[in-house]
Amino acid sequence: QVQLVESGGGLVQPGGSLRLSCAASRIIFSAYVMGWYRQAAGKQRELVATVTRGGFTNYADSVKGRFTISRDNAKSTVFLQMNSLKPEDTAVYYCNAKRVEVELNYWGQGTQVTVSS
Repeated sequence: QVQLVESGGGLVQPGGSLRLSCAASRIIFSAYVMGWYRQAAGKQRELVATVTRGGFTNYADSVKGRFTISRDNAKSTVFLQMNSLKPEDTAVYYCNAKRVEVELNYWGQGTQVTVSS
């Protein structure tokens, strides 16, 4: 079965950094747009960042300049480097893989990021 497994979440103080990873299996990784989404308590899931098959990146305004998304196709892994973290970044972060041509969409189970002093 298709599998996306996130790792790297945890508790960090404001201003700190975390690096999230998402390892994919059972897909042709290079054919998918990869992304990170997050859902804070009581809020809807929102886009954080995406990276296309060609390496083009998009970011939510709230994280632009602080977060960096990247992918390693050889390892079938997408990363999210999060710097200058704020309490409002606290959320469950989800990895997403999207095959646009056939409208396929896969999600990981999520990893908790908590930013608190």
